Parts: sequence; C-alpha cells; structure tokens
Amino acid sequence: MNDEMERLQSALRANRPSPPDEVQERALAAALAAFDDHHRTRSESAGQAKDDNRRHGVWWLFLPVSNWWRRPAFASAITLGLAAVLFVAYLRPFTQPPPQPIWQGSGASIQVQDWGEEQDEWQGEPPDTLSSLTGVFTSEESAPPLGLRAVPGGRAMHSRTADRAGDPAFRDQGRDRFTAFDPNPVKVTAEEPVSTFSIDVDTASYAFMRASLNQMVLPPQDAVRIEELINYFPYNYALPDSREAPFAAAVSVLPAPWNPTNRLLHIGIRGYMQEPGAAKQANLVFLVDTSGSMNAPNKLPLLVNSLKLLLETLAPQDRVAVVTYAGAAGVALPPTPVAEKPRIHAALDRLGAGGSTAGAEGIRQAYLLAEEHFVADGINRVVLATDGDFNVGITDPQALTGFVSRKRNSGVYLSVLGFGMGNYNDDVMQRLAQNGNGNAVYIDSLSEARKALSEEATALLFPIAKDVKIQVEFNPATVSEYRLIGYETRMLRREDFSNDKVDAGDIGAGHTVTAIYELTPAGSGAERTAPLRYQAAAPTGSAFKDELAFLKIRYKLPEEETSKLITRPVTSADAAASVEAAPREARFAAAVAAFGQLLRGGRYIGEYDYDDVAALAQDARGQDPYGYRAEFIGLVKLAESAAALAPLPPPGTINGP
Repeated sequence: MNDEMERLQSALRANRPSPPDEVQERALAAALAAFDDHHRTRSESAGQAKDDNRRHGVWWLFLPVSNWWRRPAFASAITLGLAAVLFVAYLRPFTQPPPQPIWQGSGASIQVQDWGEEQDEWQGEPPDTLSSLTGVFTSEESAPPLGLRAVPGGRAMHSRTADRAGDPAFRDQGRDRFTAFDPNPVKVTAEEPVSTFSIDVDTASYAFMRASLNQMVLPPQDAVRIEELINYFPYNYALPDSREAPFAAAVSVLPAPWNPTNRLLHIGIRGYMQEPGAAKQANLVFLVDTSGSMNAPNKLPLLVNSLKLLLETLAPQDRVAVVTYAGAAGVALPPTPVAEKPRIHAALDRLGAGGSTAGAEGIRQAYLLAEEHFVADGINRVVLATDGDFNVGITDPQALTGFVSRKRNSGVYLSVLGFGMGNYNDDVMQRLAQNGNGNAVYIDSLSEARKALSEEATALLFPIAKDVKIQVEFNPATVSEYRLIGYETRMLRREDFSNDKVDAGDIGAGHTVTAIYELTPAGSGAERTAPLRYQAAAPTGSAFKDELAFLKIRYKLPEEETSKLITRPVTSADAAASVEAAPREARFAAAVAAFGQLLRGGRYIGEYDYDDVAALAQDARGQDPYGYRAEFIGLVKLAESAAALAPLPPPGTINGP
C-alpha cells in the first residue's frame, strides 16, 4: 500500500472537525487539475490505442485503466480528490442549516421534521410522506392555516396524515362543543306561578356521559342535560287507551330524597305502542359524514354497523338511500327497497373517510332526494350520522337550523345520530334535531346502537304526536317555591303554550317522557328566596287548597296542525307519605335526577352524594331486562373516582384516547 492510501485511511478514521473552506477548495482544485492532466495524456495516446485495437480487439478499452498504477502522480491526485468529496458528503448533515419555517404566526413556528423526497413539490398541504411537524402554539387562533392540529407536548400533526395513518390513539382533546346553560333557578310561586317547556325525548347526553365515565373522566358540565339522563330509561307508565289520545299522564308527589322538607312532583308520559304490521311505509335517506374527522374506530366503522342494525327493523317495501358528504356531497346509493339488503350493505361497506366536512351541502342533497321520492301518508325522514364538525359551506348553526326548520314543513323530518369524542359538536346536532322534528341520539358503542336503532327504532322513526308542550300552574296557597329539574334548553314562554305555530318536541311510538319539579311547601320555612318587604302575604285560604298544581299537556297528531289539550289537577291524593312509599318508577327517576345534579355541581342537593344515589337507584331498580339500570348504578360508582379532566399525555407523544 502506498503512502497516499495510508494517509487517506488515517484521515477517515480520525474524528476531525470540518476543514476550512479554503482547504476544501484546494482539494477540489487538485482533483480537477488531475482530471485535466489525465484527459491530455489520454488524447495523446489515442492514436496508439487505435493501433493496439487492431492487434488486441476491444482490450484497448482497458489499457488506460490497467496503466493507472504506473502513474503515481495521477493516482495520488485522484485519491486526494475522492477523499475531499467524501469529507464534504460526510460532514454536510452537520453543517447544513436547519429547515426553514414553513409557517410563522404570533408566537408560533412550524418546521418540517421529515421531508421525504417531496421537498421541492410541496405546495400548501403536506405530502403523504410528511409524517409529523413540530411547533409551539400560544393559542387556538395561532394555529397554522394548513390543516394542522396542535396537540400537547409541543407536537402538531396534519389531520390528513393522522387520519390516513389510522391511528386510533389520536384524537382532539377538549374540543367537544355543547350549548352552555345555567340550571333552572328557584321560582317564587306568588311572582311567577306558571312554568312552560317543550318535552324532550333525546338521549344523547346520557350516552356521552357514559362514554366519558368509561374513560374515568367526568363529562363537561354543559354535556349533562338532566332530562336526557332521566329519559334514557324506559318507564312502566300506564299506556293510553287509543291512538286518538296518544298518551296518558302519570302523576305522583314524593319527599325529595336530598331534602325531606321539600317535595318532588313527578310527571310521566308514555306513548301508545305501534301495533305489529300497522307501520307506515318509510322513505329514509341516510346522510353519512365521510370527512377526515370520521376516520376513527368509534366513528365511521361504528356508524356503518349501526345503520345495518337499523335496516333490520325496516319492512322489505321500505326504501333507503345513502348520501355522503366530505369536501363535497354525493349520492352513494339511490333509493333502494330494503328487500335488496345486500346492495345496501355493499354501499355502506364502500364508505371511507377523508377530506373536509361540507355538511350543509350534504343536508341539502339529502332533503332533495327525500322530497323527490316522497311517500304520501308515509314516514319521510333524513337520518344524519356525523360527529357534527361542519367546516365547509354553511357552518353557522343559525343558518343550518333555519334551513332544517323550513324543510320540516314539507313533511320530511330529521333525526341525528352522533358519533365520536374529542371533536364532537353536540351544539349543532341538538339544534338540527330540535328544528327538524326529530331526535338526537349519541352512539358510543354497538350496544347503544342496538338499543336506539333496533329495540327503540319505532320510537325514533314513527311519531305518534308532535309539538308536545307541558305547562304547570302552581298554587301559591300550597307551594311557595318550585324548580324544574332539567329542560333548560327547552323552556318556552307562557304564551307559546297555546300558539300552534311554536315548534316543540315529538313523541314516537312507545316513548316515555319524564319531568320532575322540586317544590317547597307553603309555610314550611324551607324557602330559598327571602320574602320581599312590600309583597302581599301569600293567600292562606283558597277554593283550591287541596291542589298543588294544575297540569296541562298540549299536542298535535302527526297529520294535523291544530293542537289538542289534556288537563288534570295535582292534588294531595297524588302524594306519598315517604320516599319508600312512592311508585318505583318515580324513585328511580329521582335517583337519576340527583345524579345529574351532582355531575353539574350539586348546587341544590346539599350533602346528598354518589353513595346515596346508588342506594336509591338500587332500591328502585325493579325489573331490568336489558340491564340499563344496573349499568347506571355502575356509572354512579365510576363517577366517585373519575377525574375532573382527562390528563395530558407526556411531551412528545400523540394525544391518547
């Protein structure tokens, strides 16, 4: 081995710093000079090489190579030149400046971590090979306008990349949206004796609460709508006698478990059951959200299986269509008889998630399709299945609900199925369902899908009464104060009760509806509101001294626009002497009401705690064929140890489930 090669190997083994620029330039110049010298030498010997070719064939091509070792100066120059090139290539990653920021904002900078091979081609959205970005955001408003989502720990991930990766561990955190409201206040009967509200048969709040507790996290307070917790359960109230009077009211009065001085007024309504074979033909349009935000196991896959369960409850002559929406909306399946179930299943199985969420355009197309195939004297309904994250087209909830409320006059109603956590927009979904003469259901598992879409499908799809309102007038001679538990988002003005133009909730076949008031008896001394100085004294005698309140229920039959009225007084004959003596269904409903109040902070229930709720619910459990009440008792126990907020993942990790 010659001296030059030994020096080269020693240099490569040495841990040397980057050579100065002038050294690199001299090395490259030497390599170029050696190349020029070799080129001149080769040109001079070209003639001789041709003569040799005549004698030796193609071996002349290898003669210059075979003669390199005979030229020490040339070999040394080439060796040094190669050494310089190798040095530059080896040291370049350590001397190359860091990637330039691809986006900058107030207090934020995002830099590419993995460019792949598409660095020069990237315009706007990151390429598929871009796996992650790093950055720091000072606020939600400082997030980059490139479809990036910030997650704790100084990490950011592009939503499309995360969705395509199919990572079930990734989800947004703390971005679920709910309508903010305060609990109903205590009302003084002498000042405001009338309470009016729309009934509510939605159950979305209960299922979301359960999904949160199953992750050992308390739900946000605004996610807890107590009436939806109470109405999640079927109750064994008395059935009405006929379709003309679609429901009857069951009334009871019992001591409040958390305040024995006060009383609970329990009002229960149960709709008549649909007779087998009497269901009207259904024209349903499944409006399916296939945007990128639906790419999670508890979203689109669960959605598809849920709709398949719903198909099992429909008659062969019923028709089903599928409209999808992501960046744009389109018809995935034209109206198809349920008898062709394999065709419908195939259309659902082909659905995939990706893109933004043009929800408004999807709703428009779904209504258009339902109206084109309208069934006179039938059930015409759009079933919207989504996480509610509309971000393209009409995104203003007021504009969306205005469109839906006008469309209900065409006879096409809207039901909403909600999926997913972390980016769930309950606010929009509640408004759409309420204005579309439909129900809102949250599906967190296949078991919930079976309950809502199989066991209770007739209640979801087949209304027996619409615009159902309740009004209670309290007697100041017997009730000094009252408080409606729940229904905060369903309150109506007093004059709305008799106005048939004012929309209200609907009741489906077999639905049960429960409302609970807490009452402070007159003269009990347990009033929460101090008396006014100049207020006249409450009446002590009255022709109605045996009455606590007067109940009114107003409703319309599905095909009519003029309401009917049901009335009855609430008297001392409806009262139970103790909690234990009260009807079982009223006691269980009271336990659920107490649990809902605890989840919202427990402002009005004193020292009543989760153990008290569990004991009351266990005592009133009764027959529980589907295990819903047993599950509730388990959730009460979970709430005792659940965290107030989901913990943040460690820095540098993707947001956990």
